[in-house]
Parts: sequence; C-alpha cells; structure tokens
Amino acid sequence: MPLLPNDSTTRNIPVKSSLLRLVLLGVVFFGVVLVNGLVNGAAGTVPVLGLFTGFIAAAGIVWFYRFVVRKVEHREADELSLQDVKGPGGKGFALGAGMFAVVVALIAVFGGYTITGWGSFGGMLSIFGLMASVSIAEELLFRGVLFRIVENLLGTWGALAISGALFGVIHLLNPHATLWGAISIAIEAGLMLGAAYAATRTLWAPIGLHFGWNFVQVGVFGGTASGGDHAYASLFQSVSDGPAVLTGGAFGPEASLVTILICLVPTLFFLRMAHRRGYIRARASHA
Repeated sequence: MPLLPNDSTTRNIPVKSSLLRLVLLGVVFFGVVLVNGLVNGAAGTVPVLGLFTGFIAAAGIVWFYRFVVRKVEHREADELSLQDVKGPGGKGFALGAGMFAVVVALIAVFGGYTITGWGSFGGMLSIFGLMASVSIAEELLFRGVLFRIVENLLGTWGALAISGALFGVIHLLNPHATLWGAISIAIEAGLMLGAAYAATRTLWAPIGLHFGWNFVQVGVFGGTASGGDHAYASLFQSVSDGPAVLTGGAFGPEASLVTILICLVPTLFFLRMAHRRGYIRARASHA
C-alpha cells in the first residue's frame, strides 16, 4: 500500500499502545471540547468579545494538540502543520460556507426559511471567532485523535464508521437533540469530515470545512446548529417554518433531508479522491 504523508508515524503501532493512546488523548481532548464550550457560552453573550476569545482559544488548542502529540507519540504533528492552514484550510472553509448557503437556498425555495431583517454585525463577528475554536476542538478530538488512531487498528472504513457514529452520538447532548438529528449528523458531517481528512491527510481540511459551515449557518443565516441554543445574534434575523423533513425542526437544518443529500456529494468526492491517491488503509494485520 502506498505510503501516506505521515505514514511512518502512525503505522505498525502495537494494539495495546494504540488503545492506550486513544483513551489518553480521547479523554484529554474531550475535556478540551467541554472547557471550550463553557468559555464560548460565557463570551458569546457579549458582542465582538467572542471574536477575540475564540481565536485565542483556537490558537491555544492547536498548540496544545501539537504539544501533547510530541510528548505522547514522540513525533511532530504533521497532520496539523501550520503550512496547511491557508491551502486545505481555506479551501475547506470556502466549501463548507458554500455548501450551507446552498442548503439554505434550497430550503428557502420550498418555503422553509425566510429572512425577516438585519441582525447584528458584532454578533456575527463573535460567532466567527467562537466557531473557529469549536471547529478546531471538535476536529482534533474526532479526526485528530479518534479517526487517526482507530484507522491504525481497523483501517479507513472502520475509522469512518466509528468516528462518524460517535460524532452523531455526542450531539445527543445538545438541547433539542433527537435520535434522527444524531443520525443525520453522523451521516452528513461525521462521514464527510472523516472523508475530507482521509483524502487530504491534513486536519486543516475538515477544520476549515467544519468552520465555514458552522459560521455561515449560525453567524450569517441565524440557523440553529445541532439543536444548540445560542445567546448571540447573527447577521440576519430569520424564521424557519415547515415540515421537519425540510427544515430539520428544533434541531435545525442539519436534521433536514436536504442537508443529508447535499453533504453526500462531497463525501463521495473525498472518498474517491482518497482511493485514487492510495490513501485508503486496510485493517492492520496486528489489529
């Protein structure tokens, strides 16, 4: 099988060592996600403040991941190289932002979304910063830790299935969460973001994709993100009304059938790209 960009740092690791790393890093970065959520909740009520606290937190989380990987795995975190922020990260952001704009447009065409007026530019800036830290924290946990280490044990398909399913499960903790919403998140986001990492082998691709999607969803169009209750304003004030299969109901557009169908397109594209590049890993023989 062709070598991946950082193949020598992740392959042929004993099962016991891989499991210990998964547990250790998983617990640590789950804590990071929770702490980051508490900080965002406090900063989000003050317009513009979230822009600064969000990017400070994002920078700190990136540094912490690189530090922990260096100490625990005794290597440099090439999958989070700062050189990839502008390229894969920027392209991911543009793709995520554009995809959600398409989702909103389609829902609006069928009468499920209406802009009622202007909101808050300051609120939008806060969300921009806050979503930067949210996307980084969640991607480092689910793709940087879970996907990467599980892939070493069970191969790419096993990592996609497990990381995608757990990404959906954790969203059951959100307000207004539903089983269908969690399943939707697992399919449209868990698989798509995992596929983005598999195709590019840089965490900045799924981070950018996640960031662009969440920012446009919450900060621009005022949509409900995964059932979450947001105390800050968006650029536009809006209302969502119609059948849940179209709008996603209280969980928000991410539980909409429209969203699932839209997200399947890049997911399949990324998986095809990963296959063509030789980046699909088989189950490790020592697993």
